[in-house]
Amino acid sequence: MSNWSTHKDILTRLERLWNSGRLLSEQLHPTEQFPLRIPLKKPTSNELDSQFDKARHWVNQWQINSRRQGYTLEWKTLHHRVHGKNQLPVAVYIDSPEQAIKLLDKAAQSQQFNELSALILSAFPSLADWVQRKPHQLLAHAPNWERLLALMQWLKNHPRPGIYLRQIDLPDIHSKFIEQHRGLLTELLDQVLPDSQIDHATRGVRGFEQRYGFRSKPVLVRFRLLDRAQSIRGLQDLSIPLADFSQLNPPARRILIVENEITFLALPELSDTLAIFGRGYALDALADIPWLGDKAIDYWSDLDTHGFVMLNQLREHYPQTQSLLMDEVTLLAHRSQWGVEAKPAKHILKNLTAGEQTVYQGLIQHHWQKNLRLEQEFIGFEWIKKNLGT
Repeated sequence: MSNWSTHKDILTRLERLWNSGRLLSEQLHPTEQFPLRIPLKKPTSNELDSQFDKARHWVNQWQINSRRQGYTLEWKTLHHRVHGKNQLPVAVYIDSPEQAIKLLDKAAQSQQFNELSALILSAFPSLADWVQRKPHQLLAHAPNWERLLALMQWLKNHPRPGIYLRQIDLPDIHSKFIEQHRGLLTELLDQVLPDSQIDHATRGVRGFEQRYGFRSKPVLVRFRLLDRAQSIRGLQDLSIPLADFSQLNPPARRILIVENEITFLALPELSDTLAIFGRGYALDALADIPWLGDKAIDYWSDLDTHGFVMLNQLREHYPQTQSLLMDEVTLLAHRSQWGVEAKPAKHILKNLTAGEQTVYQGLIQHHWQKNLRLEQEFIGFEWIKKNLGT
């Protein structure tokens, strides 16, 4: 069966251009791409010899296609020893992006793109580059552009407003809408706002509020006062905003940071001790608590590679931190409880003690078992109490 080009092959080539966005962007800023020449796979001399009737039908079909579809054919004369001189189509010319769009039956989408482009650029000419680079993203958000533009204009007129998203008072715009479009809004606002209105140190959708000067939901720190005598009005288990926690400066001399919530809740009474639920890599929130620098700090995580990464991270801020139950003795005493760490870390950690480094390297090098992990909640409670100093 021959592999000679068909009209479907032309559409496939144009479909790739459509998917790349180039057919749409060409309408805004034409380049030298059009007229577009698309070469055809045509019959060879040998195929003319063996399949002449089929080749003649192929040529006729291209003549019909050219009349019906409106594109131009490039012809070449082929001299054959038996069949003499023959004219074969060797390429198709598409005159313009509009013609390509019509062939693909995308005229409605193209018209919508042109209308939305005009709307966007009349409001924010600085988005011209974005519109040209991301035409399909523009179309994907077609129902939302009036609201997006209104929100962008509001923020331009109210630099770094210092309010919650919920407090923006615009028709049909609510905090859920903003949250659902934070990624897109970040792309657009970075183009239309002056640098003075953007906190460039904050990135990602989670930092949207801080990046553009909104108030964000406060980070809460959960802690337990394990010494009943140091309770606050009889309360021992509390969650308070990070800003308030940084001003707390409790009388407890020992701080115990625990990563597993159930283990945190199960901690027994301990004299002069405050326990913090660390919440994994959210430890960054504890980086600038002034009074923690004056406390004895014990850190206890799952006994796996990521646990040592977080210990190393905590010591960057509080070098007095000691690890708890993250040693080889604890590991080997709970062999029956060993599990598997899904994606072990393999970082160079410079803030570990020699003993911690030995365990960490043993985990990385699969000294005891491949991807070994001992979770906090699998450590015997009597073992815990013994090592906590109860």
